[in-house]
Amino acid sequence: MANLQIAQEPAADALLSTDPFALLTGMLLDQQFPMERAFAGPAKIRDRFGTMDPAAIAATEPDAFADLCATPPAIHRYGRSMAGRVQALARAVVDDYDGDTAKIWTDASSGADLFARLHALPGFGEQKAKIFTALLAKQLGVKPAGWTKVVGDYGKAGYRSVADVTDPESLQKVRDFKKAAKAAAKNA
Repeated sequence: MANLQIAQEPAADALLSTDPFALLTGMLLDQQFPMERAFAGPAKIRDRFGTMDPAAIAATEPDAFADLCATPPAIHRYGRSMAGRVQALARAVVDDYDGDTAKIWTDASSGADLFARLHALPGFGEQKAKIFTALLAKQLGVKPAGWTKVVGDYGKAGYRSVADVTDPESLQKVRDFKKAAKAAAKNA
């Protein structure tokens, strides 16, 4: 995998760069929470739980896992709720991909297939699936045929989403883009 710099913390980014389930979990957590803190969440889980193995996470007693995720500093502003989502994601990876997260993208036959696989995951709506498809393409070189058509504007050059975050400067450019887009939508 690539040397990702999304969380802006060396240990968290090293985990995202080497553990596909950690990267997928970071994307799951990226909502209603600062992007870099969401992508730092998997490292908190690993540090407290000892692993990011989807089978182990899926098999854990839900209240105990929720406690682990909500302990300050929590993995998300809604730590207990997100703990349930992380476990649901882990169960889907175990049930549908034999616990091998990377199969989601390595076995995809096209960009449309990859998008459909991601969109079918718990917590991955249309936008999140598009953004993660773009992240895989732009930062990991996973570019199945037709990926740019599926992701739309997220596939373009620029700073639109986490798919474009490669350092602190690009993180700020993505923030600026999102702020401008939100202001334009409000004024429209």
